[in-house]
Amino acid sequence: MSENFQKLKERVARIARLGEVAALVSWDQNTYMPSGAANARAEQSSTLSQFIHELFTSDETANLLANSEADTEGMDSDSDERRMLSNLRRDFDKATKLPADLVAELAHHSSIAQEIWISARKNDNFAEFAPALEKMFDLTRRQAECLGYEDHIYDALIDAYEPGAKQKNVARMFAELKPPLVALTHAIAASKNPVDDGILHASFPVEVQREVTVRAAVGMGYDLKRGRQDVSAHPFCTSFSNDDVRITTRFDPQFFSMAFYGTLHETGHALYEQGLPAKFAQTSIGSAASLGIHESQSRMWENLVGRSRNYAKFFFPQLQSAYPEAFGDSNPEAYYRAVNQVKPSLIRVEADEVTYNLHILLRFELECELLTGSLAIKDLPDAWNSRMKEYLGVTPDSDANGVLQDVHWSCGLIGYFPTYSIGNLVSGQLWNSIKKAQPDVDAQIAKGEFSNLLAWLRKNVHVHGSKYLPEELVEIATGEKLSSTYYMSYLQEKYADIYGL
Repeated sequence: MSENFQKLKERVARIARLGEVAALVSWDQNTYMPSGAANARAEQSSTLSQFIHELFTSDETANLLANSEADTEGMDSDSDERRMLSNLRRDFDKATKLPADLVAELAHHSSIAQEIWISARKNDNFAEFAPALEKMFDLTRRQAECLGYEDHIYDALIDAYEPGAKQKNVARMFAELKPPLVALTHAIAASKNPVDDGILHASFPVEVQREVTVRAAVGMGYDLKRGRQDVSAHPFCTSFSNDDVRITTRFDPQFFSMAFYGTLHETGHALYEQGLPAKFAQTSIGSAASLGIHESQSRMWENLVGRSRNYAKFFFPQLQSAYPEAFGDSNPEAYYRAVNQVKPSLIRVEADEVTYNLHILLRFELECELLTGSLAIKDLPDAWNSRMKEYLGVTPDSDANGVLQDVHWSCGLIGYFPTYSIGNLVSGQLWNSIKKAQPDVDAQIAKGEFSNLLAWLRKNVHVHGSKYLPEELVEIATGEKLSSTYYMSYLQEKYADIYGL
């Protein structure tokens, strides 16, 4: 390793640690920070973001990067060193296009907007949030223009979450998914074998939910010596290193699924973060490959594992013991059917697997229209409601259950939503490969044994960090390019069985 490269690694590591501190500041804001501290926290976040940006885009970083590239010329392009430099070059070139004052303003406004969103959602008052949202989209347009794009403004934004993704490819993905999803939804609606989810709506004391959700997360492999669970307005997972990975959830004392499956979802994220290779820590290949790959892990553990018949066989007796009044007279099969009921719903994070991607399609389309100016912020609630009616056949009873339900836009995460659907496709393709490698995986799940499944993910996904682009990683792990075939086959087979199609 050359002296230039060693110095570059040390500099990048220091910058990465400052990023971890910024993440800790954000976690505190979403969990324990008093609401009155919002302005001070915005200044702190803004200062940190600007300082990190200036360090990364400095002449010293530029010189070390250029010299390291020269020193490693001729080295295998697939080596860790060359991949680190390739990722750094991509990130550096993008970062240097962004003015430091814009980076600071985005961080400042994100901090303020999150507090406004929390209040607006609580008060069911979109007008309270609209000015902050308008400014967020204005800042995001400026960001996209600085970054540059060829075909669509969305390209500059989604690339931050899913490197290499394009708006036209996302649109094509949804065009492929929508017809079979709509057809499956209609077939289920016409089924003579309905599903009752009544057992999920009862009394579920929050303190018991806390214990049950943590037990489920730990059972899947979440290491509490390197993690914890807290409460937030919107569930999330955050990482300050692979030895400090935290999840949050939210509880509804009258509805079981919100906290339980929200926790399994965030556990999937956390298992990925805790499994990232220590040797790549604080380097440009030490993080997750993309948000789509990240979502493949959360959606897999939440749905393909957590909503499987075999998981119900394993965990339902524990639920009966924890909630004897709600589940005492039921059985694993009834529970399995209940948690897989297909019913168009208002809330994305509570949506069933069949209709979930229609929630994402709605958000993708609205983001594109807001960015291009074909939709005004003031018209967003009506556009949201009309599209919910068109795609899902339901109309929100309030903006809190409609346009205000997601935290993402208040955080500036515009261009993020398609990664959920990309993650669904990846989860289906990975699952197909897992079942080939471990034909008894279903039997293992029925016994509550998850170590072999987690080991496969560690070996084939987690170990690579972000050394490879997401499309490359999918092909390395599964031997095939990403396709919607496996995910749609999984849905059609599962729900044909449940609904007798």
